[in-house]
Amino acid sequence: MADRRILVDLLGFTGSRGGTETYVRELLPRLAERLPHVRFAALTGRVGAERVSSFFPGHVQTVPWVGADPATWALGAVAATGPVARRGRADLVWAPANFGPVFRGVPRVVTVHDAIYDEVPGGLAQRAQRAVTSTLMRRSARTADRVLTVSHAAAASISAHLDVDATRIDVVHNGSTAPRPVADPAGILAPLGLPADRPIVLSVGNRMPHKNFPGLLAACATIDPAVRPVVVVAGSRLPDPLAEDVRRLGLERDVVLPGWVSDDQLEALFQVADLYACPSLVEGFGLPVVDALRRGVAVLAHDVPVLREVGGDAARYADATDAAAFGAAITSALTTPPDAAMRADAQRWASRFTWDDAADATAEVLDRTRGERRR
Repeated sequence: MADRRILVDLLGFTGSRGGTETYVRELLPRLAERLPHVRFAALTGRVGAERVSSFFPGHVQTVPWVGADPATWALGAVAATGPVARRGRADLVWAPANFGPVFRGVPRVVTVHDAIYDEVPGGLAQRAQRAVTSTLMRRSARTADRVLTVSHAAAASISAHLDVDATRIDVVHNGSTAPRPVADPAGILAPLGLPADRPIVLSVGNRMPHKNFPGLLAACATIDPAVRPVVVVAGSRLPDPLAEDVRRLGLERDVVLPGWVSDDQLEALFQVADLYACPSLVEGFGLPVVDALRRGVAVLAHDVPVLREVGGDAARYADATDAAAFGAAITSALTTPPDAAMRADAQRWASRFTWDDAADATAEVLDRTRGERRR
């Protein structure tokens, strides 16, 4: 059998874009194992070239004028990906980070992780910043041969907001990362200055509006200071935009904003956390929820379909748009923690989401899409 060629559009890869980059790092090496007759090539920008080369199972081509900013990434997806695919005689283009080419040409699969821009548009300035990205996502999804997404809730949202026929959407759940406990969590976390005598509530994510971290801080402020936990919100560049909310709410002693943390620090945070809180208004999947459950950490999530899809009966739910209600739910979760049997059930639930299963299903979609176009 002659080698087939798949061009992977990684122009937006920078090493700091969270879940979408975890997705490609976990899937691509596994896809190479499952598709031995495929030659993979990647197209990336100058910022991501070295990082992509560290895990990508094939040739990496750099577009030097594509930087970390969304504008050049978008321009590269529109202007560079199609021509490179044609010159390289690619049988298929896979765009795994929400958008890619916007015109039909080489058969294409795009992974749209969510339709958050449409569900939580943010303020006027944020809508203006996202306008181009949102338009490209919609156009890219509508012209793709197949659309992959990571949850049934996301599929429904994409169909409704991006006007994509539901029959062209394939749902493949993300996997979860196996625990990698560190030997000395206290030592690794010492630079963060966490108190040793107070419960710890952990949350992780970027500072986009849908993450609703101001809502989490407002909930924390409703808790009696005598029993208030320490809330650690990791995942932002410093200075953290949440710092102003912390000052306004008088939570300087109660909130730690460590910025980006290393993999070992994140594992250590899971080890010391008494509760993982996910106040997100909407998600494509909600990887940290599954990762926390797999590590036996109790989870409290905003009560929306996607988080119930990934958290099942293993997590607790409350309305994170109601500060008092979410604050009361945090207190209840800390005072009535799950017992050993409940934690074991949660770990079994979360272990159902594996990157190996995700790779199997993704490989099938990529292979099928090429065949459908040829027929």
